[in-house]
Amino acid sequence: MLAILDYKAGNLTSVQRALEYLSIPCTITADPQRIAASDGLIFPGVGAAGSAMNTLRETGLHNIMAQQIQAGKPLLGICLGCQILLDHSQENNTPTLGIIPGHCAEFSPDLCEEDGSPINIPHMGWNSLIMKKNCVLFNGIDLRSEFYFVHSYYPQPAPEFVIATTCYGREFCSVHGRPGLWATQFHPEKSGQPGLKLLSNFYTYCSEVHHAH
Repeated sequence: MLAILDYKAGNLTSVQRALEYLSIPCTITADPQRIAASDGLIFPGVGAAGSAMNTLRETGLHNIMAQQIQAGKPLLGICLGCQILLDHSQENNTPTLGIIPGHCAEFSPDLCEEDGSPINIPHMGWNSLIMKKNCVLFNGIDLRSEFYFVHSYYPQPAPEFVIATTCYGREFCSVHGRPGLWATQFHPEKSGQPGLKLLSNFYTYCSEVHHAH
């Protein structure tokens, strides 16, 4: 079972629907026992970094997450979840979870598209990835696939954690992490077949880790 971490952020149910479509058992929960009993954690979210961090601290979920990650529980962060795994976000000038070194920056309004027109913020739409290293999440996915993005801030992790980048006004990190701890700036649950395959790959990884223990 996958635990979708409930910290009152938007978008938890769309992730749940995608997993249910794939027949992957999952639950939206903040219950420490259910989280501990799960095979893997999904940390999605839409919203502002400041309020998200307040909720994580008030509920103690930030400590539970840190303990689970330290114990080797696989985790997939999505969108806001991808950003607040880092040390700091420019949004609300918020210290964030500090699980992966780096910070989250705002798209600059003076960035331009390839044709010279100014970019729109938030970045909304379909973009492809430039893979920087192999990652099991992308097993069986055509690397020309496009994924769905909607965000005004982007992650800037330490270089060794960059898995893939995307170009929008500038090249930014769109997937970061290390084996067993990944984060995507795009929304796999809204990215059609390639996104569903990524979620399915994550679940396969979680099951393998679970059985190996």
